[in-house]
Amino acid sequence: MTATPDAYAVTADELRQFIERYEQLEAEKKDVAEQQKELMAEAKGRGYDGKIMLKVIALRKRKPDEIAEEKAVLAMYLSALGMG
Repeated sequence: MTATPDAYAVTADELRQFIERYEQLEAEKKDVAEQQKELMAEAKGRGYDGKIMLKVIALRKRKPDEIAEEKAVLAMYLSALGMG
């Protein structure tokens, strides 16, 4: 089975479009990351702890049952080590 030159051109154009769209998304991702960095710097400037804020953000993505289970296991481990 041989590809015709026209079929190759369409495929090349489509491939180029996919690559250019990906590159555009990469640029947008970089912009968003910079905005997040600036936001965290602003929060830090107002006295908030950036590391704790990121932990809260991560917790908000999880299910309450998962969080409760993790807290229970953490409390058990800390107690076993005499830290709780």
